[in-house]
Formats: sequence, structure tokens, C-alpha cells
Amino acid sequence: MSFETFNFDPSIMAGVRAIGYVTPTPIQLQAIPPIMQGRDVIGLAQTGTGKTAAFALPILQRLLHGQRGQVGAAIISPTRELTEQTYETISKLGQKTRLRSIAIYGGVSIDQQIQRLRNGIEIAVACPGRLLDHLLKGTIDLSHLEVLVIDEADRMLDMGFLPDIQSILRCLLRQRQTLLFSATMPDDIRHLAQDILHDPVTVQIGRIMPATTVSHALYPVKQHLKTALLIELLRRTETKSVLVFTRTRYRTERVAQQLKRAGFKATSLQSDLSQPRRQAALDGFRTGAFKILVATDIAARGIDVLRISHVINYDMPESIDAYTNRIGRTGRVNRNGDALTFVTSVDASMVDDLERILNVKLERRTLQGFDYNVSAPDSGYVRSTQQLRRHTVRNQRTSNN
Repeated sequence: MSFETFNFDPSIMAGVRAIGYVTPTPIQLQAIPPIMQGRDVIGLAQTGTGKTAAFALPILQRLLHGQRGQVGAAIISPTRELTEQTYETISKLGQKTRLRSIAIYGGVSIDQQIQRLRNGIEIAVACPGRLLDHLLKGTIDLSHLEVLVIDEADRMLDMGFLPDIQSILRCLLRQRQTLLFSATMPDDIRHLAQDILHDPVTVQIGRIMPATTVSHALYPVKQHLKTALLIELLRRTETKSVLVFTRTRYRTERVAQQLKRAGFKATSLQSDLSQPRRQAALDGFRTGAFKILVATDIAARGIDVLRISHVINYDMPESIDAYTNRIGRTGRVNRNGDALTFVTSVDASMVDDLERILNVKLERRTLQGFDYNVSAPDSGYVRSTQQLRRHTVRNQRTSNN
């Protein structure tokens, strides 16, 4: 089956061909028809299955011959990165339609967003907090809204956005088509769907588990040897782009710096960075200027780079859902990928859970020639170094006052 089956307008098909889509993915095959019929839809699919196009294409078709200059569709996304990614996909697919879209999120000038909204747009892709800001200021008008999409709903709730979403929904008085997409379906999402969707069609693609195109392996290692193992592993492995996940913002920066010192083209992505720096890191990673991106879970659903060959969990994630979201950045749309996870003794229960979900005993690997017996730095030495650093900082502050 091809995209011609859906009878999209020729201007939309031009975007489909320009972006390189040939055969619809399962989520697209099952979700596009009911969306085009105007039905509310719950879409459940793991990351990397093509769900953005599953709602973007019907939205473009619906708005193509409608009133211009007013917001007809709003897509709510949990992160700036996912908002930009969705905006870029819609812009590419709709490049011949003359439909205008905007990405709305915090960390950048709200005045520029206000000006673009005044000039008239038809599709708004937004983070909930900044969208609510515009609604309260009266700088966005959703009174003509025809389609509302809540994307990555489970991630949205994990990040505490439910109150903002409920506030946004109270501002929408017009009857509309509502689409809810999620990688998982916890009870909170089911309750939200019951409250805001009318007689929805549920589309679920397989089990909510890691993609079958991804191979998994574990590297048992002591915590203090992780960085050294990562460097050696990267030196010996043929890779394209590599995404490295750490658990903390501090560790993200530290690991990225150590990779740079080892000669790798690496950068970092974490929530403390300004929006321009975050965007520069993502753009550099997409273009290949950086071969390695070290990130916290903020990037787990915000990166759409098809050539990511390896996801390396420097730290084991805290849940199976988080693992699924992380490794969903590789093995996308039927491409093969590798998920490598560094594990310590404290990760035993998570490993058991993961093997139970995958229904397979994961391969344990060791890197030949790597010295796994190097002792950790002396704790007394570490404390003395930390104390010296604090003393130096205090002296610098005193001298600056």
C-alpha cells in the first residue's frame, strides 16, 4: 500500500514525496482513515513508528481549503525539542499547501511569537506552559480550533503538565476533534482520555515495548569505570551517530567534556542549558557536526535523527518505559539499531524486569583488553579535592566582593 491510497491533495502528496515517505507505517495505516473521517482517536505506539505523520497529514488535508489566518489545529507536546521536531515535520509535509505553522515554547522571546501569531497561522505546535501563557494574555485565539492533538501524553503527565492541559482544555469552548497519542497507557491517561475524547477509536500497534529492530546488550561494569569503558567502546565500535543517556545533568556535562578531551565530536543536552544552546546541540547532532550527543531523559522523545546507530545507557534508566523511550531513538522506521546498557550491581532488579518484558536473556558483554579491576579513586583523596575546590571558590568570591 502507498500514500496514494489515502487520496491526499496533490499539494500534500508533494510534501510526502519530498520528505521521502514511500510506504505508510502500521500506525499511519490504522490511524489516518479514522482521523480523516473526523473520529476522535487514541493512538498507542512505541516511539519511532511514524505517528507524527499519522496526525499531521490528515490535519493538513482538513485545513487545506478552510479559513486562513486562524488557528485550526493545535498540537501540544511535552518538550521544546519534540515541539520543534513536530513543527519541522509539518512544515516539510505542508510546504506546498501554504498553510502556516508555528512552534511555541518557553525559553525564547514571547514577543516574536506574538508577532507571528498576529500575522496569521493555521497550525500551532506548543508546549503547554507557553501555550497557556498566550491564552491568558489573549495573544492566541483558539475559538476556531477544529483539531486538538495531545502528543506523548504519558510523558506529559510524567513531567507534571496535567494541570496546564486541564487549564487549556477549559479555554476550548468549541466542539472539536481530539487525538491523543502515547507510548504507554497508564491509568491517568485512560482517565484523561475518558474526560476529553468522544467515542474514540483506539489504534494500538503491537505491545508497548522496545522495537524489534533494536538489539540489546548489557555491559557489567563498576560505576567509576563507566567513562573509561565508554571511551574504549566508542573507539572500537563502528558507529554513525551515538546517543548517550545519563541520569543527571551534572554527569551529562562531565561525560561530554571527557569525550571531547578524548578526541570525539561530542556535545550535551540537558534542561539547564539555554534554548539557543539546546537548539545548537540538536542541530549539530542532526547535521553530523557532532557524532555523539550526551543527554538526560529530556532528549528521549525529542530527537528525530534516522541515522542514530547506537543508544548507550551510561546509566540504567529508572523504569521500563524510560528504557523504551530512550532506545526508541534508534532502530527507527524499520532501521536496525543497537542499545547498549552499562549495568552495576544496583541495577539487578531493573535487568530482571527488562528481561521479563523482552522475554529473552540479554547478552552480557565484556570488552576484550579493558581492565575491569582498576580501583576506584581513594575516597579520602576525593574529599580533600572537593574541600580544596570549595575553599578556592570561597576565596574567589571574597576577592570579587
